[in-house]
Amino acid sequence: MNKDKQNGSDETFSSFFSRRKFLKAGIGGALGIAGMATWLFPKWIRGEDHMADASNPHDHSNHGGSGMDQVHSMNKKASANAYQSAQQALTTFDYGKVSKLPDGRTLREYTMLAQDNEIEVAPGVFYPAWTYNGTAPGPTIRATEGDLLRIKFDNGSAHPHTIHFHGIHPGNMDGSFEIVQPGKSFTYEFTAEPFGLHLYHCHSMPLKKHIEKGLYGAFIIDPKEPRKKMKELVMVMNAFDTDFDGENEFYTVNGLANAFLDHPIQLKVGEEVRIYLVNVTEFDLINSFHLHGNMFKLYRTGTSLTHYEITDTVMLCQGERSVLEFSYKFPGKYMFHAHQSEFAELGWMGLFEVTE
Repeated sequence: MNKDKQNGSDETFSSFFSRRKFLKAGIGGALGIAGMATWLFPKWIRGEDHMADASNPHDHSNHGGSGMDQVHSMNKKASANAYQSAQQALTTFDYGKVSKLPDGRTLREYTMLAQDNEIEVAPGVFYPAWTYNGTAPGPTIRATEGDLLRIKFDNGSAHPHTIHFHGIHPGNMDGSFEIVQPGKSFTYEFTAEPFGLHLYHCHSMPLKKHIEKGLYGAFIIDPKEPRKKMKELVMVMNAFDTDFDGENEFYTVNGLANAFLDHPIQLKVGEEVRIYLVNVTEFDLINSFHLHGNMFKLYRTGTSLTHYEITDTVMLCQGERSVLEFSYKFPGKYMFHAHQSEFAELGWMGLFEVTE
């Protein structure tokens, strides 16, 4: 039974086997796990830069008629549009339409549209998502502390939705009770405070459904005195339950499994990097970020410019977020991924490619 129907949806999903169950049970034992690796990871990660032959334990080309055929048939890259969406979420900020108020304050006006969209969450895997402005995660809203924000929310979806912004605001702007019905609109207006890294998400019930389906995004409030200039990246950790069984089949950053494994993020030696890391993963208690070959300054919630810890791994519950700052001393390829192995195997893995 498609569990999506519990919310009155007539959405359909083309049959696709559960990769989470695949990893738990395997297909053909060890051969199942090895075959899954051919779909999830490039050859250089598997140590198979040479051509497969009869002596290669990862060559299953002669195992016709097994589940391996299904895996190999899907060993392809995601569409250019899916990669573009993940890349844009990494470096694109929505500062709104900016104007000055009579009292000298800055007014920032945004437009947000809830839509029902099919999105690609892994190569060849399409999911009937609920989105803000067509993507999951939605746009990264950015402002400066003290700005007046005016966000016009139009519900173009078939379901009732809201936008709940984390931070400080009046109760009637909270997005918990102002349910916006399909075809209706609501305008949120509040002062951006405090500075730090926040998030927004739908707060309609059932809450876990509206979040897992894709209605969330990062919300950055800059301090009045800007942070030190660095290369800035937004990483929203999320996941997708593609067979509607209440468990995630794919774990992603910015909505596409292995987006930055297939297309490594380019850095320079000594280049200072700031990551705005947000966790909105549903169905799992925590998600995490682990950096290889380096350590980072960890500013939890980003509401302090001076209090940080130095680590290479951070664990976040849903709704938690942190600002990470680091630079690399040496050139090379460096992994970053969830430090829950299952999440990494199911799409939450990427690379920094550092050059001189």
